Amino acid sequence: MSTEPPGAVRDGRRTLQYFGWLTLLVYLVTPVGYLIDIQTSYLLKNQLHASAAEVSTFRLLTALPVYFAFVFGLVRDSWSPLGLGDRGFFLIFGALTAAAFMWMAVSPPSYSGLVVSMLLAMVAFRFVSAAYGGLIALVGQAKLMSGRLSAVWNIVSTLPVIAGAFTSGYISAHLGPRQAFTLAAAGALLIVLTGLWKPVSVFAGLHGQPAGAESFVGRVKRLVKHRAIYPAILINLLWNFAPGANTPLQFYLTNTLHASDSVYSYYIGIFVASFIPTFVLYGYLCKKVALDRLLWWGTIFAVPQMIPLALIHSGTAALVLAVPIGLMGGIATAAYIDLAMRSCPPGLQGTMMTLVDGVLVLSSRGGDLVGSKIYSSSPEHGFLYCVIAITVVYALILPLIKLVPKDLIASRDGEENPALQAAQFEPG
Repeated sequence: MSTEPPGAVRDGRRTLQYFGWLTLLVYLVTPVGYLIDIQTSYLLKNQLHASAAEVSTFRLLTALPVYFAFVFGLVRDSWSPLGLGDRGFFLIFGALTAAAFMWMAVSPPSYSGLVVSMLLAMVAFRFVSAAYGGLIALVGQAKLMSGRLSAVWNIVSTLPVIAGAFTSGYISAHLGPRQAFTLAAAGALLIVLTGLWKPVSVFAGLHGQPAGAESFVGRVKRLVKHRAIYPAILINLLWNFAPGANTPLQFYLTNTLHASDSVYSYYIGIFVASFIPTFVLYGYLCKKVALDRLLWWGTIFAVPQMIPLALIHSGTAALVLAVPIGLMGGIATAAYIDLAMRSCPPGLQGTMMTLVDGVLVLSSRGGDLVGSKIYSSSPEHGFLYCVIAITVVYALILPLIKLVPKDLIASRDGEENPALQAAQFEPG
């Protein structure tokens, strides 16, 4: 039975509901998500007759704002649009994102036009993402619920990935690019409407520092000097690096094991869906167990996560093993995002969370490149070497946990923690 007052329990549930809705919209609308990426790639390939190299170049160019995501976080932490803080970002940049998607929907398709419009959508949406990440981290620190918010974030953000993995073929066959871009624009407009919503359970008691009270350079210096960010960033970097879990696995399934192309897509869907039960478990455990223990438990379970892949001899076996593989990674994933939220410097929540976001993308792309080279190094044992590399990389997370400031992770969700309370804005 909960020992929290009924009012606090009710406010906590409303806060989780608010961020559940906001997270779903953010991950459905994001230009790097399945809805947009799949349709854009088919538009390039089938209507504009782009080569594989041109499609890859398009993805590289249009993802540039993601690589510099921390810049958008710094802007978020320095500016309050319309005097509304994060809600102002949702209103202004949600509308600009919708406009960019509508331009893509109504304009005659061309390679250069698609690059420009997608870049505009990417830039506008980076501000939305910075506001979302900064707000969820700030509320997590202020209301001592970073663990539960991490669980909600991870659960809800996986739903579009699961849907995309299982319905990508159907979507491509029945939903044209114009319709997909129009739906994305509608989703962005829902984010605009969310900017008009100010639930007391979320925003009451949050303090903001006046814009201009600290110089841009001063914020950067303070970020660099905040030692708690380094283990959090490095842990998330190593966790997403995973050399071999993407392209090498796809090639291993289709070329070596002669599975159909759909098996890899189904594997991703099952793998991601299998995280959800442990995300739910984390939402319960974080209120009972301090974060330091959850970090150790989650990492110890996660280190051998990919070893079962070395044992597969068919596509069917890969689909079966996707379940335990996914289950082994859920606690670690939620704990690492929980740690990132707790590690945000005072007033720099947006900068820290967008920095983590950029690191996750870069490490994933870098790990895939390294894994592809390892895989190609040996026709017979290349994939086994990839599995070994992933296991070694994950094991390197263990010593990094010792570098995390102990007072930051010594408390449970909802338990008073001076280190977290100090990481909020003081009234201006």
